[in-house]
Amino acid sequence: MISQRGANKTALVTGASRGIGRAIAERLAAEGYLVFANDLPARKAELTDLVATITSNSGRCEITYCDVSDAASVDAMAQDLLAKAGRLDVLVNNAGVRSVHLADDIQPDEWDRMFAVNTKGTFLVTRAFLSHLRSNGRGRVINIASIGGKLGGPTETHYCASKGAVVNFTQGLAREVAKDGITVNAVCPGVIATDMGRTHLEDPETLRKVLEKTSMGRVGNPEDVVGAVAFFASDDASFITGQSLNVDGGIIFH
Repeated sequence: MISQRGANKTALVTGASRGIGRAIAERLAAEGYLVFANDLPARKAELTDLVATITSNSGRCEITYCDVSDAASVDAMAQDLLAKAGRLDVLVNNAGVRSVHLADDIQPDEWDRMFAVNTKGTFLVTRAFLSHLRSNGRGRVINIASIGGKLGGPTETHYCASKGAVVNFTQGLAREVAKDGITVNAVCPGVIATDMGRTHLEDPETLRKVLEKTSMGRVGNPEDVVGAVAFFASDDASFITGQSLNVDGGIIFH
C-alpha cells in the first residue's frame, strides 16, 4: 500500500541497485515518492528488476545512471533528472565501495578509489543539486556513512577514513545550508547483511566478535536502515540537521 508521505515529491537514491540502496528506494517509493534509482550502467539488470518490483506494488521508479566519482557524469545525470522530474526534494547519497586490507597492504590507487566513490562521490552529487534545492527553499540531503567512520576498524582504515570524512562533510554542509531550508543528516549503519558487509559474516571468528560488540546480538538487514532514512526525509525531521544517527544494534552509544 502506498502512503502519501512523499506525495508530489521526488527522491534520488545513488547506489540503488542492491543492498541498503535498493531497500531505501523501495521504502521511499512505498511512501509515495517518485524515486530515481541511480547506479552504474553495469547494474542495469538489477535496476530494471528494482523498477519492476516497485511498480508491481503501485510505486513509481525511474532509472538514472552515472559514475558518482566523475563530475561530468554526475552533472549530466542531474540535468537529466531535473528535466524529467522538474524537481528534487530528497537526495540519498548511498553509493559506496569497501575493501578489506591491512594498512601496509593498501595500495595508493585503492585508497584513492575509496575516497573517489565514498567521499568525493557524496560531494559531487550533492553539489550538482544544491542550487536547485536552494531555489526550492527546502530539501533533504541524507548521506549513508558508517559506524566505521566513527570507531575506525582494523583492515579497513581506508574505508573508515572515507566514511569519517562523510560524517564531517555532513556537519559542515548542514551549517552552510540550514538557512536555505535544507537539512543534511547522515545514517551510520553497523554490520549489515549485504554484499558489502559479507566479509564480516563469512568468517565465524569475525562474526563472533561482531556479535559480542552488538547489544542486540544479531547482524542488521537493509530493512533495519531504511526507517532512519525515511524519517530524515520526512517533515517530522524538519528541525533536525547535522546529525549522524547510528543504526547498529547497539555498538555505539551516545
